[in-house]
Amino acid sequence: MSELEQALIGFAILAVVFIPLERAFAARRQRVFRFEWGTDLLFFLGQYLVWPVFVVSALVGVWHACQLIPMDGLRAALREQPFWLQTIEVLLLGDFFVYWGHRLSHRVDFLWRFHRVHHTAERLDWLAAHREHPIDGLYTQLWQNLPAILVGFPVGAIAGVAAFRGLWAIFIHSNVRIPVGPLRFVLGSPELHHWHHERHEGGYCNFANLMPILDLVFGTYKRPAHEPEELGTPEEVGRGYVRLLTEPLLPQRSRTARS
Repeated sequence: MSELEQALIGFAILAVVFIPLERAFAARRQRVFRFEWGTDLLFFLGQYLVWPVFVVSALVGVWHACQLIPMDGLRAALREQPFWLQTIEVLLLGDFFVYWGHRLSHRVDFLWRFHRVHHTAERLDWLAAHREHPIDGLYTQLWQNLPAILVGFPVGAIAGVAAFRGLWAIFIHSNVRIPVGPLRFVLGSPELHHWHHERHEGGYCNFANLMPILDLVFGTYKRPAHEPEELGTPEEVGRGYVRLLTEPLLPQRSRTARS
């Protein structure tokens, strides 16, 4: 089966799961084929067909570099642990690193120019989750996997958690609002992440991917009882797939970094 066929099958499975879910539990009323749906479809295809080879190559290079760090005793001890415990540790370490890496991408101008692409979406759904500049995607993958690579977690644990994170990222961007009760403090949800995409104040809250407890601990948790009125970024940005890819590579006007 070719990579294109795999991507199309993946797209069909996600559509079959999320389109009915978004219709049944819609956070806001919007069409399936909304404005810029085609742009996000191109981002989806890029993530599945073009950019993975670069991300995997970079992660392999980081893995080899990390093997030069003398941590053999710790790595051996971790390999003796049950697989389920290794998986939990990979989740916890990765989410802690991603939380701070995400906050940095809103503070540092150079990082923000790439991460801003993700925030240009003015309508959120499962497909908009894929709107991500490849450099920003690589940056996130490095933060997410570095602690596990550094201490020598097995590839199976890292790959399995990465796949789970990818699916969870799609879910928290989906146009869904489902009350989760007390679980909202231990598992990320669309109602939290939608506020991270709020047009004016979103870059100040809800940075965690899986564990909102990090936002609670570090003072960035925000959960109003309603959906944000506007999504996107207040900055003037280009539109269209090619421009969103190329614009961050051009000279940028200075701006006040978002904390």
